[in-house]
Amino acid sequence: MNCYCGSLKLYSNCCEKAHKNIGEAKTAEQLMRSRYSAFVLANGDYLMQSHHPSTRPLKEKKSIVKWAKSVEWIKLEITETSKGTEKDTKGTVTFNAYFYEKGKVDVISEKSAFLKENNHWTYLGLSK
Repeated sequence: MNCYCGSLKLYSNCCEKAHKNIGEAKTAEQLMRSRYSAFVLANGDYLMQSHHPSTRPLKEKKSIVKWAKSVEWIKLEITETSKGTEKDTKGTVTFNAYFYEKGKVDVISEKSAFLKENNHWTYLGLSK
């Protein structure tokens, strides 16, 4: 099966690698894609692990998982990346995540900030 993130790779050769070992997300974009796939799969543990400790919403894990399960995910569209390569320690990824909720198509549009520490990427939050 193709990966949920839209990479045209098999899930087992794409986001599943990061879901099993966060260090497999070598770039900020790869981490963003793996987080989208984690939303599709309602993988709350990975969503928390891949969220930077300084901004991680620990008390919201159950509600995030519940919401992720309540919508039907359509697709991820990456519109821009800035830095976030294997050699960088910071990067941004601008994306649109489309989903059905209550019979309507909706979209999350965000420019996300990512930080690489201890040799792996984490989601920091909205880019300023």
